[in-house]
Amino acid sequence: MMMKKNILLACITLFALSTVNAQLYFTKNGQVSFFSKTILENINADNEQVISVLNIQTGEIQFSLLNNAFHFPKAKMEEDFNEDYMESSKYPNSIFKGNVLNIANINFEKDGTSEVSVTGSLTIHGVVKIITIPGQIIVQGGKVSAVASFKISPKDYNIKIPSVVSNKISDSIDVTVKCLYQEK
Repeated sequence: MMMKKNILLACITLFALSTVNAQLYFTKNGQVSFFSKTILENINADNEQVISVLNIQTGEIQFSLLNNAFHFPKAKMEEDFNEDYMESSKYPNSIFKGNVLNIANINFEKDGTSEVSVTGSLTIHGVVKIITIPGQIIVQGGKVSAVASFKISPKDYNIKIPSVVSNKISDSIDVTVKCLYQEK
């Protein structure tokens, strides 16, 4: 609980220091899900403790999550994920820091859905990769939300999959992000 508060405080401080009079939106219960499909087994997990901050003036966006907050349908999958693959005690967080490239095209005063492109650094398992992903920012009833779906490969982040289970875990993992923000 304390670590989650520290991460939120760090995110808010980062954005507060980088812009004055910025319009910040945040959430501490965003969602990140992933899905791996193979012939032998489908694996899915959800994390609903994602912290995110969005600066609607500059487009800066950041996500942070605790890896051990992913929940699986089977306890053994969760244990293997944290101990063997993600090594959550060694790499407790996954973090994205980036920018919504076309933030100026979004009217936050009017309901609508805007297609966006987000570029930034994604840190998983201690490995940092620059990625660009498509997403949407939705304004509805004065509320702002963001959604995105993209693929990652465990090998790109040095996540080693033992050969005995390699046919149960896909080379390409589908990731979905959903956040409903509140104005800060």
